[in-house]
Amino acid sequence: MITVSNLSFQFGGQLLFKDVDLKFTPGNCYGIIGANGAGKSTFLRLLCGELEPTRGSVSIPENVRMSVLKQDHFAYEKYTVLDTVIMGNKRLYDVMKEKDALYAKDDFTDEDGIKAAELEGEFAELNGWEAESDASKLIQGLGLTDDYLYMDMSTLKESEKVKVLLAQALFGNPDIVLLDEPTNGLDIDAVMWLEDFLSDYFGTVLVVSHDRHFLNDVCTNIVDIDYNEIKMYVGNYEFWYESSQLIQRMIKMQNKRNEEKIAELQSFISRFSANKSKSRQATARRKLLDKLTVEELPASSRRYPFIGFDMDREAGKEILHVEGLTKSIGGNVLFKDLTFHVFKEDKIAFVGNELAITALFKILMEEDTADAGDFKFGVSITTSYFPHDNTAFFEGHTESILDWMRQYSKDQTETYLRGFLGKMLFSNESVFKPVNVLSGGEKVRCMFSRMMMFGSNMLIIDQPTDHLDLESITAVNNGMKSFKGNILFSSHDYEIINTVANRIIEITPDGFIDRSGTYEEFLEYKRSLEEK
Repeated sequence: MITVSNLSFQFGGQLLFKDVDLKFTPGNCYGIIGANGAGKSTFLRLLCGELEPTRGSVSIPENVRMSVLKQDHFAYEKYTVLDTVIMGNKRLYDVMKEKDALYAKDDFTDEDGIKAAELEGEFAELNGWEAESDASKLIQGLGLTDDYLYMDMSTLKESEKVKVLLAQALFGNPDIVLLDEPTNGLDIDAVMWLEDFLSDYFGTVLVVSHDRHFLNDVCTNIVDIDYNEIKMYVGNYEFWYESSQLIQRMIKMQNKRNEEKIAELQSFISRFSANKSKSRQATARRKLLDKLTVEELPASSRRYPFIGFDMDREAGKEILHVEGLTKSIGGNVLFKDLTFHVFKEDKIAFVGNELAITALFKILMEEDTADAGDFKFGVSITTSYFPHDNTAFFEGHTESILDWMRQYSKDQTETYLRGFLGKMLFSNESVFKPVNVLSGGEKVRCMFSRMMMFGSNMLIIDQPTDHLDLESITAVNNGMKSFKGNILFSSHDYEIINTVANRIIEITPDGFIDRSGTYEEFLEYKRSLEEK
């Protein structure tokens, strides 16, 4: 159990939250949500003792073991994968190393023997004999093979290091697990395994994530950081979102009714307060007016950009034909004989090999060429492209956001551009910010702004949600769902794939699978194949 009492925290003179009183209990998974900068990661650091609160306390029983997902992917370069995972239980790792050092001594004494016996007993109590098999189960669940256990961390790709550090955080059944963005860099199979693991976990889990499907699947409670407060709600993310939107609507409706009533009473009072025959009624209405209040909605730190795509013209019958496309890079075949036709109303999610998907999109946008095969867009098709790597659009560019957007806009006036950028959360002086110093999330919002200027009837979107907060991801999701034209896209966000796509194409080393239907239906189809 974690008990948070009267907790307040200021950073650089800014109040992040105050007077927080919460309890986190075993058997529950708590999703920590809030806008970027609200203090989600800071709150986790307060809970694990990395930061000291400005006021208040965090209380954790002494016999409780806490594990934290490490963010430094290069902190264990000198260690093997097995050692790195076992370090998730520091005491077990220390016992192992002390025991090994004793047995390696040339002058092994009786005292060493007594100490070794003590260590062996503690090693057994800590389930040391199962450590290697437990580590193996974790990394296999995350999609790595047993062979990785004896490899050095320095030889792994970053995506593999992410999985090892996650295995480290889960190793040894800690009582409390703190996970900051655990699904970043994970493939969908690994995310699904993690969802299953956490859903059945006995301990207390706190997780920060921008993955809405993940939060819906694993969370029993939502902890919302907003208005400089931290409040806990029972239920998953979807339940919290629907409830919060309903509360906001109810407050606004009540305010509107009160405002109308106040205006009516004020009008009556001003007309009849000097009229002797009506003065008693005017006095009664003044008393009623004093009781009516308009509740002020707190200034939320959440801000939703507007993302919506309009077509200048509808597509004709011919959309896109892809015939026998083949592409290799450095001798590695990304796809071979890839063939598919796009029809009206198709919104196709591409899953599988991400390098292959990016290569395909670049070929379709004529930024690269195929080794073999051909493709042809219909004569009425116009495209807007969101590339996986947007570096070329910003690196070396020193113009302001306003001037950067002007080059893509038919309406060149500052009034129009400011209004447009305001909807994308660039307001006041922020529009003069040089584009080469923008954050990852700001660059993504600029790229979507650029796409929205073109009025295209086909969107090609490659991994749009990297660097975005939950609010911006929701806006992207809504914009893609409401678009009337065709979309070819890839995404790490399960919810976007499942709610936008009506067709899935998976690119595999052995070919490709092309199925109509939702992503959930596609996964069910894949499971049925595995069971045969």
